[in-house]
Amino acid sequence: MHDTIKNPVEYARTVVGKDPMASHLGIEVEEAAEGFARCSITIRPQYLNAVERAHGAIVYAVADQAFAVACNSLGTMALALSMNINYIAGGQDGERITAVAEPVSSTRKISVWKIEVRGNGGRLIASCQGTAYHR
Repeated sequence: MHDTIKNPVEYARTVVGKDPMASHLGIEVEEAAEGFARCSITIRPQYLNAVERAHGAIVYAVADQAFAVACNSLGTMALALSMNINYIAGGQDGERITAVAEPVSSTRKISVWKIEVRGNGGRLIASCQGTAYHR
């Protein structure tokens, strides 16, 4: 694979956005633009934890997918270096949760992203920060 991407937004939406894990989980790319992504998923019963709230892994997965799509929309292949997540509230069975990723800082090799996961009515479920390396 080439490190420079000819149509980065399309690549981010169709290649990164439809990776095997995201597709398996049912994560959808709602919007992709240069330096921006919005991804969502509906919480299913199998995504719940022992107290019947969205498991942290599924909240992280939708946040990570938005992060991946956004940072790969800039024209070079991007790989995650780290992501920190703070869980604020629990998602409910049947609730649609949405992750939005936007840049905080971007240089030629490193970018930092703010990712928020929200539920019904815009309720904050998680707040994240991701760092990516651009090849």
